[in-house]
Amino acid sequence: MESVLDVRSVSMNFGGLRALNDVTVVVRDGEIVSLIGPNGAGKTTFFNCVTSIYKPTEGEVYFTPRGSAPLRISGMKPNAVTALGMARTFQNIRLFQNMSVLENVMVARHCRTKAGIFGAVFRPGWVRREEAEIVEKSYALLKALGLHRWYNELAANLPYGQQRRLEIARALATEPRLLLLDEPAAGMNPQETAALKDLVLQIRDQFGLTILLIEHDMSMVMSISERIYVMEYGCLIAEGTPEAVSHDPRVIKAYLGEVEHA
Repeated sequence: MESVLDVRSVSMNFGGLRALNDVTVVVRDGEIVSLIGPNGAGKTTFFNCVTSIYKPTEGEVYFTPRGSAPLRISGMKPNAVTALGMARTFQNIRLFQNMSVLENVMVARHCRTKAGIFGAVFRPGWVRREEAEIVEKSYALLKALGLHRWYNELAANLPYGQQRRLEIARALATEPRLLLLDEPAAGMNPQETAALKDLVLQIRDQFGLTILLIEHDMSMVMSISERIYVMEYGCLIAEGTPEAVSHDPRVIKAYLGEVEHA
């Protein structure tokens, strides 16, 4: 099976702090892979290195766009990585709160549009057609994620769980091959988390995605992941199937055991 993401021995230093140490991760086409670990383990720093928000101090990141050979993306601008087919959500919701639900998704179509300043000023026929297509595709995404009834509502007025869905819809609007979800179930109640789990499986199959997930909800992680990577203090300490990871003594000591006694 083709690898979509190939992270090779990535390390990240912030001054004298080594936030990531020699981390190697491979995510294959169509997989749902989870990255778990205690708070402060370096999971979000890893995401930031993968999406080129940070340039790793050491190591390389390779991404395989649809129909292309693997590309080294370390040091690329984040918008260029998005244009290649990688999208993410954030641990803290980053919606445009004073824009409508539909507008939040439309904004993300920017990387797939051709109209520049000339088109925006003179608005020839092809630009108007492209604008209509943006609206149509954005509304279709809202419908696929059950958000279409709120299309004209301000994003700030959505219930918390629906705001999380809107973030995912906005990421999907970039037409990714790889979707990175940073704690999508954070702050959700059990019913919302169960619905989110179904949504992640749905969009993987419906949009032909590969998904890399950071999540603390172990029931969700164990039920939808093909493989799991476990981090502690910036290092990988385990990797394998949910069954193998859940019985690994290092994982139980570092993370799962803490959850059991919480």
